[in-house]
Amino acid sequence: MSSEWKRRVRLFIQRFWQPTSACMTCMPGSWGNVMSLAHWTIAFQTGLLTGLLAILLTFTPAAKFFAHRYSNALMVGFLTTLGDAYSHASHYRIPIVEHVLTGVASALFALAASYLFEDRARRLRAAWARIVGQPVR
Repeated sequence: MSSEWKRRVRLFIQRFWQPTSACMTCMPGSWGNVMSLAHWTIAFQTGLLTGLLAILLTFTPAAKFFAHRYSNALMVGFLTTLGDAYSHASHYRIPIVEHVLTGVASALFALAASYLFEDRARRLRAAWARIVGQPVR
């Protein structure tokens, strides 16, 4: 597999878990219904659609947005908002609120992941080494 397709697969996986987690977080009662198949189905649809939209954007000049931390988070938030709006109707009184909240949560997850997982998760490895008392490598 070429390096370009490996990058696209990695991008799809990232764009799948961030919107899925955001959708489960922002749906009303989602933490109380974490075992609900209906909630997981909606969250997976949102994540799948967002991942597919991100893959489609890699074939356009908009792919450069995924290279920078903040533009990546903005793009993920926007794509998640679109994916969530397409996946289901809002559960809140004002129709667009849930979709926008899901997009914001997804953007924050993408931003946090960019800090935590950069350089082969250097920050996480350093924190773990400090917890167990080993020297940082």
